[in-house]
Amino acid sequence: MDSNRALRYTFITLTTLTAVTGSSTLVWAEAGPRTAQPRTAQPRAAQPRVTAPRIPEPRIIEGSWHAPVIKTRSWTTSARPKIKIKAKAPKSRNKGIALNQVVQRAWSYQEFQCLDNLWTRESNWNHHAYNSSSGAYGIPQALPGGKMRGAGEDWKSNPETQIRWGLGYIKGRYGKPCGAWGHFRAHNWY
Repeated sequence: MDSNRALRYTFITLTTLTAVTGSSTLVWAEAGPRTAQPRTAQPRAAQPRVTAPRIPEPRIIEGSWHAPVIKTRSWTTSARPKIKIKAKAPKSRNKGIALNQVVQRAWSYQEFQCLDNLWTRESNWNHHAYNSSSGAYGIPQALPGGKMRGAGEDWKSNPETQIRWGLGYIKGRYGKPCGAWGHFRAHNWY
């Protein structure tokens, strides 16, 4: 072991010992290889005296030991992270229900945006929307509306049931909402 490593090891040991015992002064000992040389009468240079940082002594209050208080500081910045996609919470209740179901399916926010575009064009997120010319009903504009009965008996009045059915239909036919939105843009139906 070279003398620098031995010196570092000694310093770390003494620092640890100081932290444990609470002593605030360290005295350096000569670190280096030990040899069996006889001592000579030559005067030795004064050893450097190094003082460690002051560590408060532990206090004993009413028979219990309390560790010394260590003060830390934190650093803050005024810089703000750059966000490419700004995720906005949906304003309507029906959009909020749909966003929760999209998240449960582990689809991205971009998929929700495609779904929002699609169902805004179809029904404007109205769960009572009815197309008198075709007979399509609800948020996903199911044709006929009775198809949504498979998702729940309350399909006429419950937007959650309609959304669950609509997302299942989109997954089965197009994979994801962006696939359905792309088909809608190309053919004006999905």
